[in-house]
Amino acid sequence: MGFPDYDFDTNIPDSFISSELVLDYLRDYAKHFNLMSFIKLEHEIVRVRPRYEGWEIIIRDLRCDKYSVEYFDFVLVCNGHYTTPMYPETEGLENYQGERLHSHLYRKPDIFAGHNVLVVGGGPSGTDIVNHIHRHAEQIYFSHHLETAPRTDFMTNVIQKPDIKHFTPDGAIFKDGSSATFSYVIFCTGYKYTFPFLSVDCGINIDVNWVHPLYKHCLNINRPTLAIIGLPHQICPAQLFDLQVRFALAFFTGRKELPSRGEMLAEMEADMAARWANGVTKRVAHKMGTKQYDYYEDLATTAGVTKLKPVITKLMKNCSRRYLFELDTYRQKRYRVVDDENFIGVD
Repeated sequence: MGFPDYDFDTNIPDSFISSELVLDYLRDYAKHFNLMSFIKLEHEIVRVRPRYEGWEIIIRDLRCDKYSVEYFDFVLVCNGHYTTPMYPETEGLENYQGERLHSHLYRKPDIFAGHNVLVVGGGPSGTDIVNHIHRHAEQIYFSHHLETAPRTDFMTNVIQKPDIKHFTPDGAIFKDGSSATFSYVIFCTGYKYTFPFLSVDCGINIDVNWVHPLYKHCLNINRPTLAIIGLPHQICPAQLFDLQVRFALAFFTGRKELPSRGEMLAEMEADMAARWANGVTKRVAHKMGTKQYDYYEDLATTAGVTKLKPVITKLMKNCSRRYLFELDTYRQKRYRVVDDENFIGVD
């Protein structure tokens, strides 16, 4: 969760830390590098649009409801993709009479006490929420299509199910023909990529959740003085953000020269063709997963910037395996980084 140029407090005893400690780290990071003098809080970016040279940014000051226009040479879009929930188009959902919510709105497990709950989606959110609520809910049905099912045998009230065929007024029929009744549905089904502030002439298109045309899932091929940071998912977040920014800056500063537009488009098309051929859908077009390590290597090599420390990828792989097979205990594991290559377990 840390950036390469600023370490977490070494006095923190746990390796899997709370969101409050991550927030403290980000605030400490901003203070250490004097970033707050460059950041304007409570300002909304209304529109980003290209000029003949550079970018025109329309800004709304939320404190006084006043608008202003400023001009920039380069733009890094870092608005994230965890704000607009995505729901599956499942037959009969409109007829379901129970409660429904997206993981985006999940806060506490106690509201599910005594209820049967359907959790839809086997990603990190779905798996974590099942683990969170199993001590409160009466019965949990965990619907997903993961090839490697997460270990849930330690949760005796959890039944894993395939995808939903259709909803009923009080439950659902699954694709294996089985059925279940429940009073809550939690959709852990991801988010939509949205950039409402980008004008149409920015040259960015969104097809379902495929944002294009982008060079290496980052630089706008049509207008390469704009980069989108953080699109890939199933990655190591802070490390990816840092690496993508350094990648973009290598070209923004002129230290590295971009390939031609045709070459960048050809590379993107070859990458996406391979993804489509492997069954990747537009909904998860920027998914990395096990490909993330090759992606990090490619970014760093292409831009001529410092690579991720090998110990980071080794830790990530170790934790990914534990997440699947030791869901009940893996957060108790503690690690210590020995050097740039190695780590040890200290529990």
